[in-house]
Amino acid sequence: MSTSEPATETLRLIARVLTLHFQEGMLQAEIASALRLSTAKVNRLIKQGRELGMVEFKIHSPFQRLFELERQMKARWPLAECLVVDTVTDNAETTLDLVGKATAQHLANLLDDDSVLAISGGKTLSAVANHLNARAQTSNVVVPMTGGVQGQHYTDVNHIATRIADGLGGTATLIHAPLHTDTQQERDMVLSVRSVRDVLDQARRADVSLLGLGAVAGESATYYTAHPISSADREQLYNDGVRAELLGHLVDARGALCDSDLNSRLVSLPLQDALNIPVRIGVATGADKVEPACAALNGGHISTLVVDDTTAQAVLDYSQAEQILSRAS
Repeated sequence: MSTSEPATETLRLIARVLTLHFQEGMLQAEIASALRLSTAKVNRLIKQGRELGMVEFKIHSPFQRLFELERQMKARWPLAECLVVDTVTDNAETTLDLVGKATAQHLANLLDDDSVLAISGGKTLSAVANHLNARAQTSNVVVPMTGGVQGQHYTDVNHIATRIADGLGGTATLIHAPLHTDTQQERDMVLSVRSVRDVLDQARRADVSLLGLGAVAGESATYYTAHPISSADREQLYNDGVRAELLGHLVDARGALCDSDLNSRLVSLPLQDALNIPVRIGVATGADKVEPACAALNGGHISTLVVDDTTAQAVLDYSQAEQILSRAS
């Protein structure tokens, strides 16, 4: 026996104390009384047992797999928080609803009674609004970060701002401007209007932002609903390196702004200004959102991600493949 190892009698006592404490749930003071030891002695024996490797904890929970995905996401990117939601079905609408519900709960817990929340539009944020039900009036203010989209009532940023504000018991500030203009000159004129400028200034000073991560490829690419272009032009944008739409801005895989005429005609909070908002929550679900999520994460555009487990795993896999390709080139 090693000179550093306790005698058999001591090992037996340690094992007895560990059993009483961890398996039978006795308090240290109760163990001390039962074994005629001091509480300090019991504490030392428990510590010694841990150091000897005599204690092993196993947590059996359906959430452990989700927690591991969250850990991996936070290890890969400098996220303050990551919330991975269990995918209980292959139905995309059901998964979107579950992610929306989780985001709404997180948001309700996060916001103070006088917080300013800046938002984007889109289907994902509409799903969040579905699950916000205020129990009391607050001084929360919800403000758009982009112009609106004519004819897209349920996903329009003003409509969603109003719904989220109602769900938080607060008020909404609305923006009276389009998401896109026909020319850069028109965009500059819109941004010079005081009422538009005031809304974007309020968004710039927000405490929290909430944004959907827009796809530019696949069926969920609603960016082109707001700004219709031909299939050939869509393909060209992708070939030119566009991988996501964030607040209407087209960005590449690194999350950097792309050199696109569409960006020059956009009425939106600049991405650099959005980066200064302390808490930036991104929400994503579905295969089409893998590239947008990676772009947003790579660019540091979000500090919190709410995502379903299938999409989270796909994002990690995609990022790993990107790294391998980058090292090989």
